[in-house]
Amino acid sequence: MKDLRRYLALKYIQYLVLSSSNAASTLLGLLGSAYTMVLLQSAKVSSKSTAVLISSLAQADLLVLLSLVSELFLGGFDAAPFLARMLLMANAHVSCVLLSCVACEAYLITFLPAQSRPHRTVRKARLLCRGIWALVAAECALFLLDEHLGASSASAPSCATLGLLFQLSSTATALLRSLSYSLGILLRIVNVYIYYKIFFSMSPR
Repeated sequence: MKDLRRYLALKYIQYLVLSSSNAASTLLGLLGSAYTMVLLQSAKVSSKSTAVLISSLAQADLLVLLSLVSELFLGGFDAAPFLARMLLMANAHVSCVLLSCVACEAYLITFLPAQSRPHRTVRKARLLCRGIWALVAAECALFLLDEHLGASSASAPSCATLGLLFQLSSTATALLRSLSYSLGILLRIVNVYIYYKIFFSMSPR
């Protein structure tokens, strides 16, 4: 449907084109996600793997709402800004990966429709979404652990075991940040390549 394609275009601009989020793109993204979640409940939208991926993409914006709520109601706590950043980071990472999954599925539908049909099922799409959410949740858990160990080691600097754990978590967190940055660049390149191929394959010769 045209509305879903417009929504995907909006999310691509928001997460894979803009260098950073801003109030306007965030508000448009939230409104688009709310409309899409309502639209996907319509009987006019068939239950396909692409719809599952788009539904999970729209649900990821609930994390943005949670970050706004945490800043509004937990602003007096020291951990509130960190929690809000974690929620926004989780939203961005889930959205980027899901957008790339939609792009890969579009590639398969365009160039390998028959061969890929057994793999483009609703069940496998749901499993894929759960796996993506689980990986991002594990990433956030590592960042939260590093933050907690950093605060604990600052309050008890003489504890050698705690200091060692903090060093290990800091190293793992730094590697994960570097990997996330590299993966973000790779996803941008892959998405550009996929839609470049699709566009020229559908253009009149």
